[in-house]
Amino acid sequence: MTEATAKTTLVIPQLIVGLGNPEPKYDQTRHNIGFAALDVLSRSWQIPLAENRKFQGEYGEGIAPTNDKIRLLKPLTYMNRSGQAIQAVTNWYKLPPESVLVIYDDMDLPLGKTRLRLSGSAGGHNGMKSAIAHLGTQNFPRLRIGIGRPKGATNGDENTVSYVLGKFSTTETKFVSEVLNFVCECVELCLKQGVEKAMNRCNSNGLVYPEPGTIK
Repeated sequence: MTEATAKTTLVIPQLIVGLGNPEPKYDQTRHNIGFAALDVLSRSWQIPLAENRKFQGEYGEGIAPTNDKIRLLKPLTYMNRSGQAIQAVTNWYKLPPESVLVIYDDMDLPLGKTRLRLSGSAGGHNGMKSAIAHLGTQNFPRLRIGIGRPKGATNGDENTVSYVLGKFSTTETKFVSEVLNFVCECVELCLKQGVEKAMNRCNSNGLVYPEPGTIK
Protein backbone atom coordinates (compact mmCIF):
# COMPACT_ATOMS: atom_id res chain seq x y z
CA MET A 1 0.00 0.00 0.00
CA THR A 2 1.43 3.38 -0.97
CA GLU A 3 1.40 6.36 1.36
CA ALA A 4 -1.14 8.08 -0.92
CA THR A 5 -3.48 5.08 -0.70
CA ALA A 6 -3.15 5.00 3.09
CA LYS A 7 -4.18 8.64 3.28
CA THR A 8 -7.42 7.98 1.38
CA THR A 9 -8.56 5.61 4.15
CA LEU A 10 -8.36 8.33 6.83
CA VAL A 11 -11.72 8.98 8.48
CA ILE A 12 -12.11 12.78 8.57
CA PRO A 13 -15.44 14.13 9.88
CA GLN A 14 -17.39 16.54 7.68
CA LEU A 15 -20.45 16.79 9.93
CA ILE A 16 -20.24 17.06 13.73
CA VAL A 17 -23.48 16.21 15.56
CA GLY A 18 -24.18 16.83 19.25
CA LEU A 19 -27.12 14.93 20.75
CA GLY A 20 -29.59 16.40 23.22
CA ASN A 21 -33.17 17.51 23.77
CA PRO A 22 -34.61 20.89 22.78
CA GLU A 23 -36.54 23.17 25.19
CA PRO A 24 -34.98 25.36 27.90
CA LYS A 25 -35.81 22.85 30.68
CA TYR A 26 -33.20 20.47 29.25
CA ASP A 27 -30.41 23.08 29.07
CA GLN A 28 -27.25 22.11 30.97
CA THR A 29 -28.60 18.65 31.86
CA ARG A 30 -26.35 15.60 31.75
CA HIS A 31 -28.23 14.14 28.78
CA ASN A 32 -27.55 17.36 26.81
CA ILE A 33 -23.77 17.32 27.10
CA GLY A 34 -23.64 16.65 23.34
CA PHE A 35 -25.44 19.96 22.75
CA ALA A 36 -23.02 21.68 25.14
CA ALA A 37 -20.06 20.29 23.18
CA LEU A 38 -21.50 21.66 19.92
CA ASP A 39 -21.92 25.08 21.55
CA VAL A 40 -18.22 25.06 22.50
CA LEU A 41 -17.21 24.12 18.95
CA SER A 42 -19.54 26.78 17.53
CA ARG A 43 -17.94 29.48 19.72
CA SER A 44 -14.38 28.28 19.27
CA TRP A 45 -14.64 28.06 15.47
CA GLN A 46 -16.92 31.11 15.18
CA ILE A 47 -19.56 29.13 13.29
CA PRO A 48 -22.99 30.37 14.45
CA LEU A 49 -25.85 27.88 14.76
CA ALA A 50 -29.34 28.79 13.60
CA GLU A 51 -32.57 26.83 13.35
CA ASN A 52 -32.90 25.12 9.98
CA ARG A 53 -36.31 23.55 9.37
CA LYS A 54 -35.13 21.50 6.42
CA PHE A 55 -32.54 19.82 8.67
CA GLN A 56 -34.84 19.69 11.74
CA GLY A 57 -32.16 21.19 13.93
CA GLU A 58 -29.81 24.05 14.73
CA TYR A 59 -27.28 24.03 11.93
CA GLY A 60 -24.18 25.94 10.93
CA GLU A 61 -21.38 25.59 8.44
CA GLY A 62 -18.04 27.28 8.12
CA ILE A 63 -14.30 26.75 8.06
CA ALA A 64 -12.67 24.50 10.66
CA PRO A 65 -9.20 25.21 12.14
CA THR A 66 -7.84 22.90 9.39
CA ASN A 67 -9.18 25.32 6.74
CA ASP A 68 -11.63 22.67 5.57
CA LYS A 69 -15.39 23.09 5.34
CA ILE A 70 -17.22 21.71 8.39
CA ARG A 71 -20.88 21.38 9.32
CA LEU A 72 -22.35 21.45 12.84
CA LEU A 73 -25.77 20.08 13.84
CA LYS A 74 -27.89 19.96 17.01
CA PRO A 75 -31.03 17.91 16.19
CA LEU A 76 -34.22 19.52 17.53
CA THR A 77 -36.29 16.35 17.04
CA TYR A 78 -35.87 15.14 20.65
CA MET A 79 -33.28 12.54 21.47
CA ASN A 80 -35.07 9.39 20.28
CA ARG A 81 -35.54 10.83 16.76
CA SER A 82 -32.08 12.36 16.36
CA GLY A 83 -31.40 10.24 13.28
CA GLN A 84 -34.08 12.07 11.26
CA ALA A 85 -32.12 15.33 11.45
CA ILE A 86 -28.78 13.62 10.78
CA GLN A 87 -30.20 11.84 7.74
CA ALA A 88 -31.68 15.10 6.42
CA VAL A 89 -28.19 16.65 6.34
CA THR A 90 -26.35 13.60 4.98
CA ASN A 91 -28.93 13.10 2.23
CA TRP A 92 -28.90 16.76 1.20
CA TYR A 93 -25.09 17.00 1.00
CA LYS A 94 -24.58 13.35 -0.04
CA LEU A 95 -22.26 12.70 2.91
CA PRO A 96 -21.17 9.11 3.66
CA PRO A 97 -22.00 7.82 7.18
CA GLU A 98 -18.32 7.58 8.12
CA SER A 99 -17.98 11.36 7.71
CA VAL A 100 -20.45 11.93 10.59
CA LEU A 101 -19.00 12.33 14.10
CA VAL A 102 -21.67 12.07 16.82
CA ILE A 103 -21.01 13.42 20.34
CA TYR A 104 -23.20 12.23 23.21
CA ASP A 105 -23.45 11.33 26.91
CA ASP A 106 -22.57 7.94 28.40
CA MET A 107 -23.57 6.79 31.89
CA ASP A 108 -21.20 3.84 31.75
CA LEU A 109 -18.16 6.14 31.75
CA PRO A 110 -17.05 8.13 34.82
CA LEU A 111 -17.84 11.84 34.68
CA GLY A 112 -15.42 13.52 32.31
CA LYS A 113 -13.96 10.39 30.70
CA THR A 114 -14.04 10.49 26.89
CA ARG A 115 -14.15 7.58 24.44
CA LEU A 116 -13.63 8.03 20.71
CA ARG A 117 -14.49 5.10 18.43
CA LEU A 118 -14.75 4.51 14.67
CA SER A 119 -17.93 2.43 15.03
CA GLY A 120 -20.02 0.44 17.51
CA SER A 121 -23.47 -0.32 18.85
CA ALA A 122 -25.90 2.15 20.42
CA GLY A 123 -25.16 0.78 23.89
CA GLY A 124 -28.75 1.48 24.99
CA HIS A 125 -28.58 5.18 24.03
CA ASN A 126 -31.83 6.20 22.29
CA GLY A 127 -30.23 8.98 20.28
CA MET A 128 -27.63 6.58 18.90
CA LYS A 129 -30.26 3.92 18.17
CA SER A 130 -32.02 6.49 15.99
CA ALA A 131 -28.76 7.62 14.34
CA ILE A 132 -27.83 4.02 13.47
CA ALA A 133 -31.34 3.29 12.15
CA HIS A 134 -31.40 6.35 9.88
CA LEU A 135 -27.80 6.07 8.65
CA GLY A 136 -28.34 2.36 8.07
CA THR A 137 -25.03 1.38 9.63
CA GLN A 138 -23.03 1.38 12.89
CA ASN A 139 -19.90 2.36 10.98
CA PHE A 140 -19.57 6.02 11.79
CA PRO A 141 -17.35 7.67 14.44
CA ARG A 142 -18.66 8.69 17.84
CA LEU A 143 -17.27 10.53 20.85
CA ARG A 144 -18.85 9.56 24.16
CA ILE A 145 -18.57 11.83 27.19
CA GLY A 146 -18.92 10.16 30.58
CA ILE A 147 -21.60 11.50 32.92
CA GLY A 148 -21.29 8.71 35.54
CA ARG A 149 -24.32 7.09 37.11
CA PRO A 150 -25.98 7.24 40.55
CA LYS A 151 -24.87 4.42 42.84
CA GLY A 152 -27.01 1.31 42.63
CA ALA A 153 -29.08 2.62 39.73
CA THR A 154 -30.05 0.40 36.82
CA ASN A 155 -31.05 1.47 33.31
CA GLY A 156 -34.62 2.72 33.12
CA ASP A 157 -35.31 3.06 36.84
CA GLU A 158 -36.68 6.32 38.20
CA ASN A 159 -33.40 7.42 39.81
CA THR A 160 -31.50 6.92 36.58
CA VAL A 161 -34.00 8.92 34.49
CA SER A 162 -34.03 11.85 36.94
CA TYR A 163 -30.22 11.72 37.14
CA VAL A 164 -29.74 11.80 33.36
CA LEU A 165 -32.27 14.64 32.97
CA GLY A 166 -30.86 16.48 35.99
CA LYS A 167 -28.43 19.37 35.90
CA PHE A 168 -24.78 19.27 36.91
CA SER A 169 -23.87 20.61 40.36
CA THR A 170 -21.84 23.84 40.58
CA THR A 171 -18.56 22.00 41.07
CA GLU A 172 -19.41 19.50 38.33
CA THR A 173 -20.24 22.36 35.94
CA LYS A 174 -16.77 23.89 36.37
CA PHE A 175 -15.20 20.50 35.73
CA VAL A 176 -17.42 19.81 32.71
CA SER A 177 -16.31 23.07 31.09
CA GLU A 178 -12.72 21.74 31.19
CA VAL A 179 -13.90 18.45 29.70
CA LEU A 180 -15.70 20.25 26.87
CA ASN A 181 -12.55 22.21 26.03
CA PHE A 182 -10.74 18.87 25.83
CA VAL A 183 -13.53 17.51 23.59
CA CYS A 184 -12.96 20.50 21.29
CA GLU A 185 -9.26 19.56 21.11
CA CYS A 186 -10.20 15.96 20.28
CA VAL A 187 -12.50 16.99 17.45
CA GLU A 188 -9.83 19.28 16.01
CA LEU A 189 -7.37 16.37 16.17
CA CYS A 190 -9.90 14.20 14.27
CA LEU A 191 -9.98 16.81 11.52
CA LYS A 192 -6.18 17.18 11.37
CA GLN A 193 -5.05 13.55 11.71
CA GLY A 194 -8.16 11.41 11.23
CA VAL A 195 -10.30 9.72 13.88
CA GLU A 196 -8.09 6.67 14.32
CA LYS A 197 -4.99 8.65 15.28
CA ALA A 198 -7.02 11.01 17.47
CA MET A 199 -8.27 8.02 19.51
CA ASN A 200 -4.91 7.67 21.28
CA ARG A 201 -5.12 11.19 22.70
CA CYS A 202 -8.86 11.32 23.36
CA ASN A 203 -9.10 7.94 25.08
CA SER A 204 -6.22 8.61 27.46
CA ASN A 205 -7.42 11.87 29.01
CA GLY A 206 -6.86 12.18 32.74
CA LEU A 207 -9.87 14.42 33.34
CA VAL A 208 -11.89 12.27 35.72
CA TYR A 209 -14.04 13.81 38.40
CA PRO A 210 -13.02 12.77 41.95
CA GLU A 211 -16.49 11.41 42.74
CA PRO A 212 -18.02 10.24 39.47
CA GLY A 213 -21.72 9.57 39.30
CA THR A 214 -22.68 11.02 42.66
CA ILE A 215 -25.80 13.16 42.91
CA LYS A 216 -25.27 16.48 44.65
